[in-house]
Amino acid sequence: MNKMKYSNQTDGIYGTKAAGSKPKTFVLWREVIMAYVAPAIMAGIGGLITADRGLHIGALTTIGGTSALVALMLGLWLRSRGSHKRWIIGAPRLVVVGLFALMGASFGLFAAWATSSLLGIIIPGNHLAWVGRVWIDFPLSGFIASTIVTSRWRLAVTTNLSSKGRR
Repeated sequence: MNKMKYSNQTDGIYGTKAAGSKPKTFVLWREVIMAYVAPAIMAGIGGLITADRGLHIGALTTIGGTSALVALMLGLWLRSRGSHKRWIIGAPRLVVVGLFALMGASFGLFAAWATSSLLGIIIPGNHLAWVGRVWIDFPLSGFIASTIVTSRWRLAVTTNLSSKGRR
């Protein structure tokens, strides 16, 4: 039998590449925007379902704002100092993400305490409705934002390190 090899005529036309061929990069502004938008949308949907007007307002203010702030602060620290710390790169990913998630929730608790304490001093009557929400919104937002940012940063760093090792 005569076997002929045929060339693939679509190779040059479509220009397909293997998925995941480029190293992943960590872009901070995208992470901060997603840290604001994702929890705000989910809390807004929860507010629609439960008909809770306070959750609608909290979605755009305390929930989304805290998530974006934690993502920005943690992302800046990870970009500048994170890759220099050997335990962050060398430890298992789940351990690193778990530790940063606990630190994000702790920061949220501290921020809730500081906010409610300072507003109690400034406004003695404490008639602001959203002050009671910060005890849930701040720690939960810090937990979620730090989990996502740390996980995505760690994935980008380990992907870049492994791609440099292959060259």
